[in-house]
Amino acid sequence: MEIASGPWGTSQIEAFLVDIVIPIRIASAGRTSPLVQSLWFLYDEDALWCCTRADAVLTRRLTSDARCGFEVSGDQPPYRGVRGAARAEILPDRAADMLPRLIERYDAPGSLADWLMSRLDHEVAIRLHSLRVTSFDFTQRMA
Repeated sequence: MEIASGPWGTSQIEAFLVDIVIPIRIASAGRTSPLVQSLWFLYDEDALWCCTRADAVLTRRLTSDARCGFEVSGDQPPYRGVRGAARAEILPDRAADMLPRLIERYDAPGSLADWLMSRLDHEVAIRLHSLRVTSFDFTQRMA
C-alpha cells in the first residue's frame, strides 16, 4: 500500500478497512463514461476483495482496463475514510473462498446467504491491489 496523503498511517488505514462494515464504491472506466458501483468488501492479503457476477458490467470493464478508483467512507458525520486508486484482478477461482467470507462479514440473513451461494458458479472475486490511498478524517472539525 502506498499512502498518497492524509492523516492516517498504514496501520490506521488497515485497521479502518478491517473494522468498518460498509460497501466499497468502485469506479471503473468505460468507452463513454465512468461507472461507480457499491459492493461488499474485505481487506486481506494487502488487497481489497469483492465478489460479483462473471457477466457483470463491472467485471467486463475491469477485465478491459484494470485501473480503478475506490472509496470506503460512511455517510454519517464525522466523515472519515479512505479513497484511492488500484489495479483490479478478476479471479474466478477465488470466489468460492471470498463469497462466504463476505456473507459472514456483512451478516447476511440466511435466505440472502443461501441465494448468493446458489449463484457461486457464476461469481468471480475481484482483487484490488497496488493500492495508492488517501485517508481523510474530519472528526476534530466536526466535534
